[in-house]
Amino acid sequence: MSLNAAPIPLSTLLLYTADLVQGVQEGRSLTELLARVPAAPRAGAQALAFDVLRRLGGAQGVRRALASKAPPPAVDALLLSALALLWPAVPGARPRYPDHTLVDQAVHAMRHRAPAAAAFVNAVLRRFVREREALVNAAEHDPVAAYNHPLWWIERLKHDWPSHWQALLQQANRHPPMTLRVNARRSTGAAWLQRLAAQGRGGELLGPQTVRLAEPCPVAQLPGFAEGEVSVQDAAAQRAAPLLIGTGLAAGAHVLDACAAPGGKTAHLLELAELDLLALDSDGQRLTRVQETLGRLGLRATLKAGDARQPATWWDGRPFDAILLDAPCTASGIVRRHPDIRWLRRPADIEALARLQAQLLDALWPLLAPGGRLLYATCSIFPAEGQAQIDAFMQRHEAEAPRRDPAAPGHLLPLPDNAGTPAALGATPGDGFYYALITKT
Repeated sequence: MSLNAAPIPLSTLLLYTADLVQGVQEGRSLTELLARVPAAPRAGAQALAFDVLRRLGGAQGVRRALASKAPPPAVDALLLSALALLWPAVPGARPRYPDHTLVDQAVHAMRHRAPAAAAFVNAVLRRFVREREALVNAAEHDPVAAYNHPLWWIERLKHDWPSHWQALLQQANRHPPMTLRVNARRSTGAAWLQRLAAQGRGGELLGPQTVRLAEPCPVAQLPGFAEGEVSVQDAAAQRAAPLLIGTGLAAGAHVLDACAAPGGKTAHLLELAELDLLALDSDGQRLTRVQETLGRLGLRATLKAGDARQPATWWDGRPFDAILLDAPCTASGIVRRHPDIRWLRRPADIEALARLQAQLLDALWPLLAPGGRLLYATCSIFPAEGQAQIDAFMQRHEAEAPRRDPAAPGHLLPLPDNAGTPAALGATPGDGFYYALITKT
């Protein structure tokens, strides 16, 4: 959108937001849905949808109190969106819109969406504004409304992390920081941070190549982004490449990135070392993103579409010196970045994904050369996809004497101090991850 383009009316943004929320409630991912939104309103609709999905449990609780019978899905999605956006702001933060503006624009949007429901929506929203404190307090007696996660998710965290479950749920509803990885082939984090300061933007150095911005901004505004000097990657995700490379891989080492898309960890490996790297992914279309990432950074790898569980269909028989298995998972560790995940997942997904992860581990382990190392990673905080998964793998392969490397941190929780993890990041909070590094002895 050009600088001179007219601003998108709030009523229009609310209509797009309602479509996104309804789509998520019907089981579609927000990423997929956003791709269908026209470019001009996309950023605004995404920001509103993120806010709504972080407060959806509370909005549902209030709507049940004010309208015992759920309205049609399209009406309900718009009503829930408005209720979530009228929710009391976090202490110290200002509401996104004044109450009267939001109510007026939501009713205006409803007149376009379902004119017969406009008076009903107007009455519900105005009553909520009048009785907000009492209605919110009553709704938050329900844990789904209080924590804005499905009940099964809340109970799972209580079981898995009894000392940290509340903090994990609260952190998942906060806005994540924007963290960058400075290309080690081009610059250092400290030098790039000076260029950022020259633009009048703030940031802090979390590691030699890791910068966290004081305020998020479009990537096109980052100095050197188009030229491949910097990439967006969370601090916890930046642990993968240094862990796999360790004290050093021989020049030209044969390396497999088994689930490579969208390519952030692939690129990081190539920024740090000269490797003969095969980037594999089961989705050939997603490999296009890997190639775009490598092209922007001036890096090269062999890209191949294939199912990592079936090496006979893609492996040339040459053992790998190192394997990165960033396995498919529930993504429960990155919910603050993708607030739709909590509403899309089902309890059975954990067990199904754990079976897939075990299949991948067992299929890839024989491809590793003696003395080689495999890094298993998931962006999940559920132990079934982390510690329990690796414990089971070690038992299945006990006769081969695999060795765990203590350098791998295990579970990293997305908390300010990463409390409760075997190897904390200290004052460097990141997304939720699990890392296990296993050597074939």
